[in-house]
Amino acid sequence: MENQRKKNRKAFSGDRSERVTGKKKEDFRENRKKTGDGKVEKFHINQEKNKTGKRGTFGQDKGKKNGNNAEPVKKFRKEEKAAPAKAEQKKGASSSKSKCPYQKKCGGCTYLKLSYEEQLAKKEQFIKKTLKGIVPVKGMVGMENPYHYRNKVNSAFARKKDGTIVSGIYEKGTHKVVPVEECLLEDQRADAIIRDIRSLLKSFKIMIYNEDSGYGLLRHVMVRTGFASGEIMVVLVCVSPVFPSKNNFVKALRKLHPEITTIVLNVNDRTDSMVLGKRDIVLFGRGYIEDELCGCTFRISPQSFYQVNPVQTKNLYEKAISLAGLTGNERVMDAYCGIGTIGLIASRDAKEVISVELNPDAVRDAVTNAKRNQIKNVSFYQNDAGAFMVSMAEKGEKADVVFMDPPRAGSDEAFLSSVVTLSPKKVVYVSCNPETLARDLRYLTKHGYKAEEAWGYDMFAWSEHVETVCLLGKRKPDTTVKLSVDMDDYHRIINGKDGE
Repeated sequence: MENQRKKNRKAFSGDRSERVTGKKKEDFRENRKKTGDGKVEKFHINQEKNKTGKRGTFGQDKGKKNGNNAEPVKKFRKEEKAAPAKAEQKKGASSSKSKCPYQKKCGGCTYLKLSYEEQLAKKEQFIKKTLKGIVPVKGMVGMENPYHYRNKVNSAFARKKDGTIVSGIYEKGTHKVVPVEECLLEDQRADAIIRDIRSLLKSFKIMIYNEDSGYGLLRHVMVRTGFASGEIMVVLVCVSPVFPSKNNFVKALRKLHPEITTIVLNVNDRTDSMVLGKRDIVLFGRGYIEDELCGCTFRISPQSFYQVNPVQTKNLYEKAISLAGLTGNERVMDAYCGIGTIGLIASRDAKEVISVELNPDAVRDAVTNAKRNQIKNVSFYQNDAGAFMVSMAEKGEKADVVFMDPPRAGSDEAFLSSVVTLSPKKVVYVSCNPETLARDLRYLTKHGYKAEEAWGYDMFAWSEHVETVCLLGKRKPDTTVKLSVDMDDYHRIINGKDGE
């Protein structure tokens, strides 16, 4: 009890000046598959109880309602020209002045001085160069409005030497906070909420956590928005579960932003660079939001992996399922399934879907999502996808199609080997890193598969990152019989004199 009182006193003590630590934030997408105990658990979604353990179809009117005026995307070919993202951007003209005052310190939007048409061409050229000789790249799909598309915003907080509280993003390669009032990529509703939280902290005397001294309470604020649903979740990341005057704080924040549908306190007392801890305490609402994607409704918890660009995610997933060519008779494997997005969407066109995910929290959300959408032909397993496929092959089980959507590091050889062992007719590979995609495709093409086509999708406008979806098909065995025939024998055969 005395230790807890000491910890709380430490959490609420005065802040001290921060210094640059040089730590890098880790990408949750890459860490999500490293948790869990590796047990196999099967979830039958048509049962009342389930065992659980622990990388937007959207209407245009919905997009306008939520501050994102995104229109359906266009596909750009050599013979087509992309419309400029802004009226002031003339065709092919680069901007000599950056649109963002934080660009130099942030380092995120490396293509901000290019016109949108130019950066799409640059990304397509990069994909084609990286995948040259491996797979033909059919086109690059861009956005109609490439601004304010991110539905998830993480904001770090810090206190300056003069006591001023600032919030924003980490300067590239450091843990020094760059103050940001509004980001060109982030949902504007999220930015407004974070600005008002910053103002409330002073009046409620909430101390900012200093990772060097270990004093303070609030570390980060995360805001997740539902593009189609309009729902908003606010996550307060603190080092202690004790948040002073939490009810009054929630009331004050909701008065400023009645559109908030849930508020969660996440407890992160770790000393590493992970943004979220493992414990979530619901302060208001359900503790999660829901959003619609390709006709399915998905539950999104604070720690769920969900693509940050809802407009392009819809188009990317529809292309991935289209490439699979499902007829309703296939057995489909969804590896790295997360909260079940691709598998649940594909289930409408498949006979059966087997979804595998290592993160137990994601599996729990996936099961809930299947029930929410009344989908009964999907089974979920908490396990390593590679080990699970090897186990299937050893039991003589088959899959017709494998969907794989690994983190930026791509798949390791053990996973790719398990795909080859399972021997599906088609593999649909969704990648957020063309370089690791090229590496993995080389392995698969050396082991019985042909890379048939690839498409680029601009999921991360103004940055150098690009998403790619690729179709691989199982090579048919060569049944050609080669014979060595003497020319005299050849003439006898064609003249019908063989055997005379």
